[in-house]
Amino acid sequence: MNIGLLGHGTIGIGVDRIIKKRTDMAVTKVMSLVMDDEIGDRLAASIDEIVNDPEIDTVVEVMGGVHPAFEFVSAALKHGKNAVTANKALVAACYEELVALAKENNVTFRCTASVGGSIPWLINIERANRVNPVESLGGIMNGTTNFIMSAMTNEGADFDETLKKAQELGYAEKDPSADIDGPDVRRKLSISLNVAFGVLTGEEEIPTAGLRYVTAEDVKNAKAMGRTIKLIASAERKDGVISATVEPAFLTGDEVMASIPSNFNLVWYRGEDCDLQCFVGQGAGRFPTAYNVVEDLVDLTEGRTGFYTDSFTPASIDNSNVFRPYYVRSAVTDEYLASVTETTGEGYVITRPVNVAEMHAYIKAQIENGNPVFAASV
Repeated sequence: MNIGLLGHGTIGIGVDRIIKKRTDMAVTKVMSLVMDDEIGDRLAASIDEIVNDPEIDTVVEVMGGVHPAFEFVSAALKHGKNAVTANKALVAACYEELVALAKENNVTFRCTASVGGSIPWLINIERANRVNPVESLGGIMNGTTNFIMSAMTNEGADFDETLKKAQELGYAEKDPSADIDGPDVRRKLSISLNVAFGVLTGEEEIPTAGLRYVTAEDVKNAKAMGRTIKLIASAERKDGVISATVEPAFLTGDEVMASIPSNFNLVWYRGEDCDLQCFVGQGAGRFPTAYNVVEDLVDLTEGRTGFYTDSFTPASIDNSNVFRPYYVRSAVTDEYLASVTETTGEGYVITRPVNVAEMHAYIKAQIENGNPVFAASV
């Protein structure tokens, strides 16, 4: 296998180094905005140089972002080359188009590393669905936020201090918005539920609340209740209706997700016969993510082609019948919050079970009005 590598940053270098140890594949050309000594004479001046090379049969995209990654991967597929990516933003935004292009040109598109880093998540969903269709799924899908909450819980650190440490360790980007506000998890959940349920839904349909406004006081309050705060993704298909959310949650100590440490991820699915299946591993990082990219490449060399599902039925997210109680810490007790409050604590309330779409709309409106409310399902 001869590979054209798009991107030679953190993940790209990891992919390149792992492949150099193998004899069944080689990176023959590299397209990168930043030159480094490891690229050597393999630097490609443009995407055309890669897609028009008859010796290259597979393109690996680890640039990140939707554009120009979409155009580059599309060009590779149109030129009859397999494509492998770790780019969750690309897959979440262009899932249908890329799979259609792959099928049209009789090649393969794989994206196992786009969700869960080193965890073989999407391929296990595919495997489960062959015998026991997945009914629900979710988990901790972001290592940065799990690192932050683990440190705040175990070390008593405050949010800003812990975020800075995560950035220093390379777990969080200079602009951490995608992690702490939830879009990163939302993209991964969107990809996961589309594959699991054989549907096409837009990630923007998933109500999402992040951790930007969590404080040490919230962690203290959770501990007083015997609980731990985690950022949780969840989705379920019941009677043909799909519900999904991304939000902080107060987890009890006997829940397996409550004990997941540092920057690890835990993802799970549940089926009627297999019940709960959990997968734990590094959710990000150079070599954990690169490892799963190379796993996809090995699958291609062994003739495992196709996508993770053949069903792409348009569907919408419907949370109208999902109700949960919420912990809400707010500087303002307005009419809505008073109407749903069940118990009151020092600076916070616990609501009765309320519709999740309604609560997410309330959180969003409060933040937009300058009230940095923090809410978590209980």
